Amino acid sequence: MIAAKRTGIGTDVVLLHGVGLDRAMWRRCVPALAARHRVTLLDLPGHGGSAPVPPGTDLPGLAAAVAGALPGPSHVVGFSLGALVAQELALRSPASVRSLTLVSAVADRTPEQAAAVRARLELTRRDPAATARAAVDRWFDDAWRKAEPELAEEILQTLLATDRDSYARCYEIFCTADRDLWPRLGGITAPTLAVTGSDDPGSTPEMSRKIAAAVPGARAVVVPGVRHLLPLQAPGELAALILEHTRSVDGERPSPHAS
Repeated sequence: MIAAKRTGIGTDVVLLHGVGLDRAMWRRCVPALAARHRVTLLDLPGHGGSAPVPPGTDLPGLAAAVAGALPGPSHVVGFSLGALVAQELALRSPASVRSLTLVSAVADRTPEQAAAVRARLELTRRDPAATARAAVDRWFDDAWRKAEPELAEEILQTLLATDRDSYARCYEIFCTADRDLWPRLGGITAPTLAVTGSDDPGSTPEMSRKIAAAVPGARAVVVPGVRHLLPLQAPGELAALILEHTRSVDGERPSPHAS
């Protein structure tokens, strides 16, 4: 079972969150997106109100679960783990994806980057609370944490509340699935935008540029002064980029919902 919330009228936009988080992470982007689109916010399997992730689940399994929850052909916006799911969905079910926006996505990790994320996976298995605290420390710089301490605490509590086994299984997918995706990106046919923050150490600007070079016709945008949590740290900039991208596609494909 996939938990979902829907709002707005227009062509469909589906928002996919990152590992350990839930659909609430998109709330600052939703008003702008829902002014033009019917927006569906999904909780990935094992997160929020969705059912736990069974043992042995892989990226295709997550993508299949999302495919079953789509309202129809959609502009798919994926953040972090959600960006991996979105790419797999576009490869396996191209007719269901009108466009892709990949936010804070990973791709073609260097050996050092792969080793760092594997170390975080091992910590996740041993001590999920320590992993959650370390994630918040990576995602919030001192200035943002001082400005919005309640948001940092909310994100921490969301991570801590995620089903422990589901968190570990999904983190393993996040840790490893990009290796299989990378050589297949040239098969993505959906118009694609890759967006990341200039200060994101895990989903780096170079990764977004690599995605743009690998996916035919794709482009990359780097938002200055932002870390990993673009939908919360720079929601206005991100929503504007998503809308620019979806408008360019919808100019060629009329909305099935607009009057």
